[in-house]
Amino acid sequence: MIRRLYVHNYRCLLNFELALSGLSSCLLIGRNGSGKTTVSQALEVLQKIGRGTNRVKDLVQQGDFWRGRSSEPMRFTIEVDIDLKAYLYSIAFELPEGFKELRVFDERLSANGALVFSRSVSQVELARPNRDPAAFTVDWHFAALPIIQEASSADPLSIFKRWLSGMLLLSPMPDLSSGDSQGETLEPNPHVTNLGEWFTGLLATSPAGYSTVENYLKQFLPDLKGILNPSVGPDARSLVVQFAVGGDTVPLPFKVLSAGEKCLLISALVVAAAEHNPPTFCFWDEPDNHLAISEVGPLILALRQVASGGNQLIVTSHNAEAIRRFSEENTFVFSRKSHLEPTTVKPLSDFGLGEDLIDALIEGEVSV
Repeated sequence: MIRRLYVHNYRCLLNFELALSGLSSCLLIGRNGSGKTTVSQALEVLQKIGRGTNRVKDLVQQGDFWRGRSSEPMRFTIEVDIDLKAYLYSIAFELPEGFKELRVFDERLSANGALVFSRSVSQVELARPNRDPAAFTVDWHFAALPIIQEASSADPLSIFKRWLSGMLLLSPMPDLSSGDSQGETLEPNPHVTNLGEWFTGLLATSPAGYSTVENYLKQFLPDLKGILNPSVGPDARSLVVQFAVGGDTVPLPFKVLSAGEKCLLISALVVAAAEHNPPTFCFWDEPDNHLAISEVGPLILALRQVASGGNQLIVTSHNAEAIRRFSEENTFVFSRKSHLEPTTVKPLSDFGLGEDLIDALIEGEVSV
């Protein structure tokens, strides 16, 4: 569970802090361009590091500096609770004068306040229990976290990397989602184009997740009979969704489902991941896209119900039905006065709007 996210000098996020301690779920609201999606993009930088991307140019670009201001470092800091232990990871990138490619300025990871490793430019110091720290150098154009070898799966380094890589950062493009798979994964990409591989990987790891997926979907699709994932060739599978019509069963290939039905399946996989593979962190940019009005409220409530026990959910929305499912205490308002200004954020409770929130949003009266 994320306690705190701090981002500085990245796109529209300047000295930006999102304090989430104690919040298992929260909502980000604000006008288009206010910076909500940029928070997900900042998390994606960290996720890529956790998934093994180490070359700086594959993480951030010169154009990512706030208004081109490369005179000071770009920084990402995340504080996370995992299995009752507090982790803090920070990495900063700089572009010295005359350089064409960003490099690491500093980087560090700690667990419960104890240093795991620290790094300044190319110099790395790795803490070792009951021994002197190990010192070595790393190319300054590479992040150290993916490179350092962990001692075991119980090593804080390993635990934190797994958590980072397992973050679900979703902004689905259902028309591009594929039900075909030639492998399996627990790491869907942001647009969930590898949905078939995610389905295969989740059920291979947790077969009981199938019942969770099916029972969840039947809330929205009462004629659903089941989901098949048959082999269609060597190491290849393809999702087929079965619907019951009278006494007949109609099998439909995944690709012919509507965009909304595909999004419902994605939400079912999020619920199954949270129930059977915790702790799960999910950031979903506008989960209400493509849904009928009657589907929005139940979907948000279902997602929020599994956001506990170490699981955490962050969503963005412009939909009144989605917004009503959150309270003032777990809703954050994003704002930018213009595209020349950075993002600012405040909890909705600071505004004291109560039941007048939706009308205030419609009238454009909520601003930081």
